[in-house]
Amino acid sequence: MRALIHTARRRLLWGGLAALLVGGCAAPSASPPERSVLAPTGTLRVGVYLGSPTSLVVDSQGRRAGVALEMGQRLGQWLGVPVQAVEYPRVAEVVEAVRQGKVDFTVTNASPARAQLVDFSAPLLNLELGYLVPRGSRVDRMDGIDQAGVRVGVSQGSSSQTALGRQFRQAQVVPQASLQQAAAQLRDGQLDAFATNKAILYELADQVPGARVLDGRWGLEHMAMAIPKGRQAALPALEKFAATVREDGTLAAIVGRAGLRGTAAP
Repeated sequence: MRALIHTARRRLLWGGLAALLVGGCAAPSASPPERSVLAPTGTLRVGVYLGSPTSLVVDSQGRRAGVALEMGQRLGQWLGVPVQAVEYPRVAEVVEAVRQGKVDFTVTNASPARAQLVDFSAPLLNLELGYLVPRGSRVDRMDGIDQAGVRVGVSQGSSSQTALGRQFRQAQVVPQASLQQAAAQLRDGQLDAFATNKAILYELADQVPGARVLDGRWGLEHMAMAIPKGRQAALPALEKFAATVREDGTLAAIVGRAGLRGTAAP
């Protein structure tokens, strides 16, 4: 029932917000120098990974949404260049692709470690970090996670893997190659919990019968636009673009269309 309600809401947003999304950022607004720095090949390559509303989700009818995907599409319109979405299995590979200049843009958690690899805009959104537990898990509250024998899944190479690897004294961090693998291991009882931002957790909960997101949070993620280092001259243009999509409602529409849950006040 929870998944059906969420799907219905997402469909309503697809219909009701379509006009706004078509209208927002329709005409190129960037200067030629800004365009050449942000999309040096003439095409804006946008890095995404499947399973997170902050990046890319696909509904039952094959419609694609996600903050990174649609912000990239809007930025391409703003620049006046075509857009190519480049998919990777997990977020760490997206960040590495940005670092190497294989893609030009994404939206991801602006952690201090990632800021050593790529350049970030100011945050667009804040997301709570939490835990998803399957039906019958030995863990039923936030302060019960760090126990001997508890297996906590994280996305391989993620900031959650780094943070919880330092924080836990007894629980075991179990890296997952993809969110699809994490969902399968939660269903099969191979994980006692999965840790990441709540936007992903709520999406996973819809795929794991009886799973629930625990109350509380263990941190915040600050979602920001990321570009390769060496292109910092384009950061003022990104901030100008961000102000535009906030003010005209495009960012709120993208968030709604992605079905993103778990946001937190700045």
